[in-house]
Amino acid sequence: MRKIVHRHLGKVVAGAAVAVAGTAVMIGITLPGTAGADDTGGGKTAAGQSAAQAGQGADGAVAPGVVEQAPAAEGEKGKGRDPLTDDEIQRVEQIAVNRQLLNASEDVEGERGPQRLTVDLADPKAGELDDPDAPRRADVTLYDYRDDTLVTRTVDLDTGKVVATGTQHGVQPPLSSAEYAEAASLLIADPLGADLKADYKDATDKELTDPNQLLLTGAVYRAVPGGQPAVLDKCGEHRCVRLFPKVKNGPWIDARAFVIDLSARKVAKLKN
Repeated sequence: MRKIVHRHLGKVVAGAAVAVAGTAVMIGITLPGTAGADDTGGGKTAAGQSAAQAGQGADGAVAPGVVEQAPAAEGEKGKGRDPLTDDEIQRVEQIAVNRQLLNASEDVEGERGPQRLTVDLADPKAGELDDPDAPRRADVTLYDYRDDTLVTRTVDLDTGKVVATGTQHGVQPPLSSAEYAEAASLLIADPLGADLKADYKDATDKELTDPNQLLLTGAVYRAVPGGQPAVLDKCGEHRCVRLFPKVKNGPWIDARAFVIDLSARKVAKLKN
């Protein structure tokens, strides 16, 4: 279903659907195969005997079974420019968020510790481009809602040490799923969310009480002079979002008129 719900929120989205550009990190996992096994599934040996027959002695006794070695698990470390493994991602996140940063920062829900955004394999340095043994490093990006700071930490995967730290203000990378969910929670709880809830009710005949009832995407919003109420003037310095919600297995709901300031935890409606 690709219609747009706009009975309460107003203007229909052009073209019968909202086009949303998103970035997804896809991690390919290859499960251990059955190399060497007979594709027929009949358990035949090369001579055509069953496995049980092949192991049976002249006296009818069955020889002790042989336990095959389990396939090797995925290594904890990648090589060269291989994508980061799950173990590496978990490890560098723990290294990047040391006790000092953990105690001095807040995430999108106001809890202790920064909001985790992305973990990416760092680009090699100029002199390492042709070096197959160049160190593997990971860039961890974090957002501190306590003072609206984007923190980037580079971790050397071999030494397990942070080798570079950068901080920036007024830089707003794409939002995480946790931030979309918190933005939706704030909108649902705010009086301005009444139209969103009414549209959801029209589409599903159910009450909207939780962001998990929606598929959520969105975009960072930056303040435009004269284009918003004064409460949103700090968007860009603050982390603000416009949501593009969709009913699960249902229509899009046009909520573009609303901006959620995650830093100030406030909701506002843009001027017409």
